[in-house]
Amino acid sequence: MDLDEDLILVAKQLAEQRRATMGQVVSQLMRKALEPQGTPRVRNGVPLFTPIAGAPKPSLSLVNQLRDEA
Repeated sequence: MDLDEDLILVAKQLAEQRRATMGQVVSQLMRKALEPQGTPRVRNGVPLFTPIAGAPKPSLSLVNQLRDEA
């Protein structure tokens, strides 16, 4: 497989963050890209995000910090 250098760097970073191999990360990303794109769920007019399996949930303090930095 021949990947662009910038994509290799991103895959390496994601692998490190997720404590996975580059192959596992690339496989997950390819599977995600191949999933049918459905209509996003909406609550009170706001689109909802689908959480990534196993990803840490943001804390209220992190949300407040990010809000205050914006």
